[in-house]
Amino acid sequence: MERLRAADAEVQTQAGRELRRVQKGQAPVDFRPMPDVGQGVIEIRVHGPTQFRVFYVARFDEAVYVLHCFEKKERSTRKGDIDLGRRRYATLLEKRRLR
Repeated sequence: MERLRAADAEVQTQAGRELRRVQKGQAPVDFRPMPDVGQGVIEIRVHGPTQFRVFYVARFDEAVYVLHCFEKKERSTRKGDIDLGRRRYATLLEKRRLR
């Protein structure tokens, strides 16, 4: 989330609105599924002075989990961003399993 806090105010506002929609059970305005990251992972697309992306999962009753936020500088999502989201998703699943 530090990357989102460091982003432009317009990007922060738009990402916050999109995450609020998700918390209310609504779909984000601009999104796509990210099965390469994990089952149920969605990418919110934030358009502003920079292109920004937020990976989240909302398939669990207790919370919406933000896995990764990043500025997108290329047309395709970098492998490093997908890998980081995948690792964080695996960690989330492991922590939930241990409860």
